[in-house]
Amino acid sequence: MATGADQAVGMSLVLFSLLLFTYYTVWVIVLPFVDSDHVLHRYFLPREYSVILPGIAAVVLLLCIGTVTAVVLWKNRRPKKAD
Repeated sequence: MATGADQAVGMSLVLFSLLLFTYYTVWVIVLPFVDSDHVLHRYFLPREYSVILPGIAAVVLLLCIGTVTAVVLWKNRRPKKAD
């Protein structure tokens, strides 16, 4: 069973993910249909960043997965037997 601290961390991660998803959805799907001089555009980065930032995040994620895989494989390697 999860402790109260684990549940609080989990709930904060869920809320952060929900906030990030909502922000990105409004930025990418809703904002192109809003006039460019509307006040809503002040709260968002330029549209080209909507492709660049997830791309950078994907590269960082793949690098982290590759690093963890390499470390696990490196630690679990077996020395060759001398015949």
